[in-house]
Amino acid sequence: MRHRDARIRLKQKPAHARMLKRNLLTSILLYESVRTTKKRARAVQPLVDRLITVAKKKPPHIAIRHINRFVTDKNASRKIMEVFKDRYAKRTSGLTRMVPAGVRQGDGALLVDFSLIDFEKPSKEVLEEKVKKPTVKKTESKAEAKEKKSSKEKKKESPKKKK
Repeated sequence: MRHRDARIRLKQKPAHARMLKRNLLTSILLYESVRTTKKRARAVQPLVDRLITVAKKKPPHIAIRHINRFVTDKNASRKIMEVFKDRYAKRTSGLTRMVPAGVRQGDGALLVDFSLIDFEKPSKEVLEEKVKKPTVKKTESKAEAKEKKSSKEKKKESPKKKK
């Protein structure tokens, strides 16, 4: 019989499963997109919806206390109150999305890209702009650099004799 078996349970010990869910919940709130197993995503999905709904409906001082019971980082709590509360003001539920991402190579677990709705991944162009080549300070002149290069080549050309 499967009476009262509505919750998705994880296979770890209870304390470990609780912390795994809290950490995954914090990650999804901070980064807005996470790759994880399908079962873990299904276990965390109701928590995400519930916390954002609490932030929308309760007074701020009560909502923050409720959120901090589940979230392990204060920045995630702040993000719920400042960003998600306004972003999902008109949406009542269905705040997350699971997109299949194949299987994990080691054990064949089903992977999903678990993300919040209305989250846009930055394009490749934006990422390339952020990652710039590190600039090297030029302390020596071009002539000195050529001298060093030529001296290295001379050393390579003349092999040392063994004693």
